[in-house]
Amino acid sequence: MTSRINHRTCRAQGWDNAVPVCEMVKCPAISTDGEVTASGNTEEGSYGDVIHFECVSSDKMIDGSSDIRCEETGKWSDVVPKCKAKQKLCPVLSVENGFIYSHPSNKEKIFYSCNTGYKPFTGNWWDSVTCSKGSWSDEPRCIRKEECGALPSVHHGKLTLRDPETADVECDPGYMSTDRSIKCTNGRWEKPVCKEVRCDIPPNVENAVITSEPEELYLPKSTVTYVCRNSYLMNEKTVFCQRGTSEKPPTCQGQREITCQSNGEWSSPFYKCEETKCVAKLTANMRSDEHRGSEVSVRPGQTITLSCVRRGYTLQGQNKITCQTNGEWSSAFPKCISQTTSCGPPPDVNDADTIELKKDEYNTGERVEYNCFNKYTLDLRPPLSRYLTCEQGEWRGNIRCLKPCTVTVEEMDRRGIELAYANRQKMFAPHSDHITFMCKRGKVSVAVRELRQQCNDGVMTLPECVRRGE
Repeated sequence: MTSRINHRTCRAQGWDNAVPVCEMVKCPAISTDGEVTASGNTEEGSYGDVIHFECVSSDKMIDGSSDIRCEETGKWSDVVPKCKAKQKLCPVLSVENGFIYSHPSNKEKIFYSCNTGYKPFTGNWWDSVTCSKGSWSDEPRCIRKEECGALPSVHHGKLTLRDPETADVECDPGYMSTDRSIKCTNGRWEKPVCKEVRCDIPPNVENAVITSEPEELYLPKSTVTYVCRNSYLMNEKTVFCQRGTSEKPPTCQGQREITCQSNGEWSSPFYKCEETKCVAKLTANMRSDEHRGSEVSVRPGQTITLSCVRRGYTLQGQNKITCQTNGEWSSAFPKCISQTTSCGPPPDVNDADTIELKKDEYNTGERVEYNCFNKYTLDLRPPLSRYLTCEQGEWRGNIRCLKPCTVTVEEMDRRGIELAYANRQKMFAPHSDHITFMCKRGKVSVAVRELRQQCNDGVMTLPECVRRGE
């Protein structure tokens, strides 16, 4: 269908929109380079037509589909192919001081071995090479048995040649080797082994227990969690488990976790358990009746009494608090607050203003009401509201105005859309309102976003329409 609108509605004045028009699907003309010939209706393909391609030169072959079909979308099923050179044959092989064998049904793979006193360079007593794209995967070589050939393979690691008879061993993460290097002796390389890293039993911590059953060995990334006995907390002193041995464990501060790492070491920090204490740092306006100075440190079960020093201030909270076994106080730490109860003028709020004129002073309990600017929407979701309240000399409350969305003709032109029910140069939509768009003539929606969009606090994601076939 070539019409932009595929529906009509009966209205009081008669049928709206034009009569839809259907035409036969056509595919674009086919053009090829000088190396490719095409047979079929290449000037103007119709739905179902097939184009066949061949190479002009017998030394080349089609690189891609040799047949393409005109589909119902008006596009060809594949791109026009090119010609590429046919795969070359590999050169004839011969092995000095050795012999080869190839199976009659598979000329692309050749096996070879060496004469007495020689061996393949790879270190095996026989080996093979494969033909691919006109070249062999390797050069078959026979060397004397006493010579050092290629480095051996190592699972979960690699080797680096240091000198003709020495190679360094590097294992993958999570593996390690007991030997840092290997030697070649009488034409034979030592066999390196990269073993999986494991950690031994975690070290003992006094006054603590691990919250899982003991294992014989611990793999990398496995973890154990320490928990201290009552009235003890875990500290953060570092101790490492290295290849089955560890430093002398320290003497616990709670619950801590360590992990077996890929290098065989337990992760840090390693912990000790120490007796719990509660610590408080007093402000200059607060004091403890039982202790002198600005810092108080007591054991679980002990109680301190607090009071304010300056006149005009009162203690907000409990004046007696007790240290608990987990190192926390029995209630929230109190504060010294001013006894002044009046508030000054209410503060400014973004995109809003007070309904009534502001006063210079407000008493505790008084509140002021705000209203958002034009097109802005007041957010009344808890804990937000339309009021601020004076409480003990401070304004308390939260007010928020949600922004409107703006849609311009320039933005719609860039996306190939227009308003479905209006014709304005610029349009505002308050928060949560919807705008319905439609594609411009000759364009279709990319179907990633709906044509009806909602404004969300000043943000609206516009749909997009493109020309047919793009």
